[in-house]
Amino acid sequence: MFPRKSADELQLLHSGQAFFPALIEAFDAATRWIQLETYIFDFHGAGAQVADALIRAAGRGVTVQVLVDGIGTSPLPSDWHQKFARAGVAWCVYSPLGAGLGGLGGLGLLVPERWRRLHRKLCVVDQRLVFCGGINVLDDYFDLIHGELKAPRFDFAVAATGALALEAADAMALLWWRVQVGYSARQRHLGEAWEKFRAAGYGGLADVPQLAPASNAGAASSAMARPRAALVLRDNLRHRASIERAYRKAIGQARHEIIISNAYFLPGGKLRRALVRAARRGVRVTLLLQGKYEHFFQYHAARPVYGALLAAGVEIHEYEASFLHAKVAVVDGHWATVGSSNLDPLSLLLAREANVVVDDPAFAQVLRGHLCEAMTTQGRRMDPAAYSQRPLGQRLQGWLAYALMRLALLVTGQRY
Repeated sequence: MFPRKSADELQLLHSGQAFFPALIEAFDAATRWIQLETYIFDFHGAGAQVADALIRAAGRGVTVQVLVDGIGTSPLPSDWHQKFARAGVAWCVYSPLGAGLGGLGGLGLLVPERWRRLHRKLCVVDQRLVFCGGINVLDDYFDLIHGELKAPRFDFAVAATGALALEAADAMALLWWRVQVGYSARQRHLGEAWEKFRAAGYGGLADVPQLAPASNAGAASSAMARPRAALVLRDNLRHRASIERAYRKAIGQARHEIIISNAYFLPGGKLRRALVRAARRGVRVTLLLQGKYEHFFQYHAARPVYGALLAAGVEIHEYEASFLHAKVAVVDGHWATVGSSNLDPLSLLLAREANVVVDDPAFAQVLRGHLCEAMTTQGRRMDPAAYSQRPLGQRLQGWLAYALMRLALLVTGQRY
């Protein structure tokens, strides 16, 4: 479905403890251009260290562009605003709540279009190194609602070089430009205008080298030995169902094992049926999901869909050590995905998301090892009998949250 290109190097980063040092090291080595997109940019702990690294890079003359979501990220603190302004860090907000709504402010959430958020976590450094995953610029031991955490958040990201970095750089530059010019209906020829803008050399895009095919058998053999990966983006135009289709295709082709770890798990009918069919044809299907209460809707709305999955033989494990924020999967020990997309309607129908899909046994086995260890040492397997006998109050909470989620989707005009 997606063109898979050889990645020169592909590295799995487990949680912020591995991600943030790698990100900061890349920033400190940057010479030309840093592009960063994130849903949350918080300035506690590791977030402040990332911000300082951006300032250092801008101080060396590197072009630094930071795009954050207008709901996920709070207004830029005044002290950091001054620091960024002095250094030349460009900070931009995607779809701020009050923009173009006549001063509605927080009531902007009542406008269906405002549900379309920037949820992808992407960073490209010098068009050669891309980071993609589920990790926000948010310290592993800090939560915006619950405060200090006793154990680090469970999450993953991927660092890759080669063609994926060039693809991500182009996509991020396009979104940055579109946010700058706005989404006005008067912009009728965005595609044509973008091509002219790109040809003018914005951010060095005109200088992007073309990746030539291998010129000899030795080079071709080397390329075949590299991990095959694809950058899969979800938007509300041409790629509305790209990430869900990638999941459904992998699940449909599975023969032995499917492991999915997802923070907010409320799959639509097609995805649920794909998992049930896989389990019934003898595939071992295992889910590692959020076990700690974080948000009412996401936590309770998922419970009503567990019944059909458990009845089909799907194993459900709940992660209890800390908050689970991962959005990853491994199928048959060779297919894997790491990204920002939850398997819920907000991600699959409304948000801009980014996942990397990998076909490589070595990479997949490393990710599988982390997931199996988490289930064994930090998870609790759900008992189907206990689920069926859960108290009436829990059932009512689940159905209420599920009904409200479906009602919200109707308001946005989405079917799920």
